[in-house]
Amino acid sequence: MAQLEGYYFSAALSCTFLVSCLLFSAFSRALREPYMDEIFHLPQAQRYCEGHFSLSQWDPMITTLPGLYLLSVGVVKPASWIFGWSEHVVCSIGMLRFVNLLFSVGNFYLLYLLFRKVQPRHKYL
Repeated sequence: MAQLEGYYFSAALSCTFLVSCLLFSAFSRALREPYMDEIFHLPQAQRYCEGHFSLSQWDPMITTLPGLYLLSVGVVKPASWIFGWSEHVVCSIGMLRFVNLLFSVGNFYLLYLLFRKVQPRHKYL
């Protein structure tokens, strides 16, 4: 039974990633420019991506903590070194949006772990 649960989870995670990638692709083709609150967040994330972390460059219109910007830099910078991507590609709107897609898949896994913690399996199953 436990092995089946692993297969089900893998299938659900794969389907979630596939659907997310399809939606990401459709939105990225349709929306090439920043939309909604991206007009504030993308320039700030790009400044962090370029290595400008000073408080004097912080946009006062942003009220959230810089955690996602820092994590994005932690994801895209190593990828740029490994794959040899240019700074323009690494700090692009598409790449920064893709980081959010990766975090959404990570959130799916965290929700699964939380569900297993809250709803433990019975020993007789």
